[in-house]
Amino acid sequence: MQPPSAETAGPVERLVTQLDRAVQRLAQTRPFAKETARRQVLDLLRRLLAAEGGVAPVRQRVAEIEAAGFFQGTDWDHPEILQPLLVQHTLHSGDTLSIVLECTSQLRLLAVARNEFFHPRIASEQAHHFLSQVLALNLQMLFDRGTEQARNQVMGAAIRNVLQDVVEGIGFGNILEGLIEEIWRILAQRPIMLNDVKGMVTQIALCLHDPDIDVGGTNLGADRLISALYGPTAATREDPGLAVYRERLTAMDDNALEQEAGAFGRAMHDSGLVSPYHAVFLRFVNDRRDHLPAQALGLSSTGQDALLCYRQLAQTLIHQAVHPQTCQCIYGLALMLERGILYMPSLAPALWRQIGLSLCPEAEEVIARTFGRELPPAIFLLSGVISLLGQPLGVGQGNNPTCQSARAISMWAYTDPDYLLQVLTWAARDNEVIMHFEGQEISSTALQAGLAQSPPMDVDPLSVVLVPHLDRIYLEMGRHCVGRPQDPHQWVNPELHGWWVGRGFAIAVDVASGALDDYPGFIRAFYAAYHPYYNGNQPVIHPQPAGLAITDSAARFVGWHAIAIYRVGLDQNNKMRVYFYNPNNDSGQNWGDGVVVATEGSAERYGESSLPVDQFASRLYLFHFDPLERGYPEAVPTEEVERAAATGRKSWAAGRHENPPPDAA
Repeated sequence: MQPPSAETAGPVERLVTQLDRAVQRLAQTRPFAKETARRQVLDLLRRLLAAEGGVAPVRQRVAEIEAAGFFQGTDWDHPEILQPLLVQHTLHSGDTLSIVLECTSQLRLLAVARNEFFHPRIASEQAHHFLSQVLALNLQMLFDRGTEQARNQVMGAAIRNVLQDVVEGIGFGNILEGLIEEIWRILAQRPIMLNDVKGMVTQIALCLHDPDIDVGGTNLGADRLISALYGPTAATREDPGLAVYRERLTAMDDNALEQEAGAFGRAMHDSGLVSPYHAVFLRFVNDRRDHLPAQALGLSSTGQDALLCYRQLAQTLIHQAVHPQTCQCIYGLALMLERGILYMPSLAPALWRQIGLSLCPEAEEVIARTFGRELPPAIFLLSGVISLLGQPLGVGQGNNPTCQSARAISMWAYTDPDYLLQVLTWAARDNEVIMHFEGQEISSTALQAGLAQSPPMDVDPLSVVLVPHLDRIYLEMGRHCVGRPQDPHQWVNPELHGWWVGRGFAIAVDVASGALDDYPGFIRAFYAAYHPYYNGNQPVIHPQPAGLAITDSAARFVGWHAIAIYRVGLDQNNKMRVYFYNPNNDSGQNWGDGVVVATEGSAERYGESSLPVDQFASRLYLFHFDPLERGYPEAVPTEEVERAAATGRKSWAAGRHENPPPDAA
């Protein structure tokens, strides 16, 4: 087969051609001059590993790459002494050279494990065991859902591509138990976007049916996941296929249909996963006026009342939006009915408008490009609306630097859903969103791309359409604040999110210098504004935007991140905790120095993250409050303030100069 010509070759093919030449030069270079030649190979490997379809050509060339001396003089030159425990530190290091060496070494070991490459110093069984340990120790990176650390990781795409290739190469058998635990941990947060999780469940199902893979005692937890997707009821247990299941439904009596409905509702609420069979069933019983639709949705008396009051609207939503390809929105529909938000006078009319909305060509194209063309774009968008109204804390920013926009969408879905649908209508129908900043009109169409240079491709349908507009407006509001003496979020957050955002503003750092600015006073003010013991037992009425200084598992500063505080209260152990929304798709993160974010087990509601108040305060750097409700700062214990401040100084604030309090001499 002739190699592609320069004129016809794609980007990956051209990089591969350049890599082959660079490897040849490296092999021919004398030892004392190899460093320059190796850096050329390294740069090409970096670009290839991050490109779609670029990993396989590298794996096919690892023997030549090693023989040329790429690993010479490094720890990776001795694969027999490499330690799986050290891989995670390398992949999180941010050092491009080390990460490329590690990723290339992983592909080398994968080639050895698959007997594609004989290595004199490591056997295929050793390589296989090593890679299994690496995967088990890096499950979070396998399930990467756009964490703040991953977005700040230069080589994030390359790492994910390589790990995925390793997973496909060695299978899930040795890491199945850890994968199942990780899936349940993600599902406990009830995110809207579950494509990655469903893909993993499918892979687990294939492993369980592979006679060559010993899954040990992990079968039970996997069965619950697999049955939730592929066999949640008696008539779907053997995964007969959608066409066969439709035929079975037509032959069922009322008792059998009732059993199916109950099984669907239980499986959905147990796992948060929705089976495509569930969509087939719900469409089949949609026009019936008995209890079957409510049973299939797993509704309580609250949800049943809403369904009865808005039966025609619910039927239309099911008819229009619920299909096997969009089955996950059934869970959103059930939770939307349980929330009772249809009783808001403006919401039902807004949903009727959404049902009949004509999308602009730009919105249609971006939806089709992201979700495919099996269904009209308007159907995907409507399904996304249903999911978001049912799961306002389930929306995520994906692998995009758009935490501000995701937070706004979540807060609107929670607090002001009819406004969210109005803004979406402008974006989807008119390809324009107009907002005002201190009385001045801002139109999204007149602005250049914001932080996200291209439409987000790993988020829900509503976010795909709306986030680019919000992102541009958010940055433009920031430009209007240029020259003001304080952080622009002081003015941007209330204008972007809504009237309920407190006009009081506190920040822990001096914007101009980056120094800590009366850090203990900042923490004391937070306690007085939010802690029930020191604010007159005043609960959080509307979610309030706040900013965190995100740190990694070694408590090193990663970046600033937008979150929203939803409530502060006691958990089941009488420990005061802050419950907050994190736009990251996976909010269970280790921020170092014992600060581990909880997503379940401490009285969290679905989608909430939580930390003890002092740990939360140690990572907080800005918050809003009502300036007329300042609480009782003098009542906050000094030891509590100092404990939170000390934890902050050891982590994100390490090395920062600290300004004295205003009244200090």
